[in-house]
Amino acid sequence: MLPFGLGGSGLTVEIDFDSLPTESSKIVPIDIPSWKVRRNPFQHALKQYGSDLQIENSSSLQNNRISFAYDSSEDVQGTVTLSLPYGKRIDHLGIKVEFVGRIDMSPLAVHDGRAHYDFVSLGKELAPPGTIFAPSIKFPFLFKTIEKPYETYHGRNVSVRYIVRVAVERKYLPPISNEKEVIVQVLGMEPSVNEPIIMEVGIEDCLHIEFRFEHRCFHLRDVIIGKVNFLLVQIKIKYMELAIVRRETSGETFVDDSSPFQSTAVSQNQNLTTETQTLTKHEVMDGAPVKGEVIPVKLFLAGIPADLTPTYSVAQNNRFSVKYFLNLVLVDEEDRRYFKQQEIFLWRKELG
Repeated sequence: MLPFGLGGSGLTVEIDFDSLPTESSKIVPIDIPSWKVRRNPFQHALKQYGSDLQIENSSSLQNNRISFAYDSSEDVQGTVTLSLPYGKRIDHLGIKVEFVGRIDMSPLAVHDGRAHYDFVSLGKELAPPGTIFAPSIKFPFLFKTIEKPYETYHGRNVSVRYIVRVAVERKYLPPISNEKEVIVQVLGMEPSVNEPIIMEVGIEDCLHIEFRFEHRCFHLRDVIIGKVNFLLVQIKIKYMELAIVRRETSGETFVDDSSPFQSTAVSQNQNLTTETQTLTKHEVMDGAPVKGEVIPVKLFLAGIPADLTPTYSVAQNNRFSVKYFLNLVLVDEEDRRYFKQQEIFLWRKELG
């Protein structure tokens, strides 16, 4: 609940969602998505939830420490509570509730001159103009079968948000308002084409390495499985690591439809903002390999201490994209670095 008041009336507005998970609903409790990589996920959990990390009953679900993820097909309903101090009254010009889907962009990543873009906007009247005398009055609301095409995303320069906003309109004064965010997740389907990844790193007559991974497309709790073949080794390698890199690009772009996963954007001009972040590093090998050696690779995406999101395609919104890459790095004893980067495609298999 987020109370907020403005002016001398003492009126506060609170928004509560009917978000307790049931067998028939597609609503699950989650941690709030964040761009930031958590170096110590367990310590973050202690700060977020305290010493009790188990959700034991429905009352603990209702507190402010827990957020909820809605499936894109799920209805959004709840209650608006208006509270007045005893003996007070307020005249208003109507009470309205809105459901807004918005793409917010930082000043560095403004698209076509607009800092935000509303792709969903629906309003309803909760009460006609009148006077409120009661210390507390409740208004239920329901937004049914609203299209929610994009998943909630909070990045460095871009965010996708769904908001329920309530406004109590007043004559000659600004409205008394409040808003609360709805976390939306979009379930995807495994791409019909999911070929393996084959990468080669080589220096003529010195080094030739082949990397093979079983798939290019992964769901958010999948396991990346592959192997490294050393075909030629004439230099002394100190170690090798595999990293997951996230790249957020925003600005004025158009889509290159030749990409098999519709995730390639080509710049119209130089007005692009890119943020790159290494989410995790996994040491594959420590020490010098020999010719013919094969090293297995296994990386659990669910174990990454960051909030992974599905790949965001520019074709979906024409304003930004979020891509993920496998970055393989080899370092020799003279600290020279050899690397190879390959894009992967992430999709959501289940809520949470």
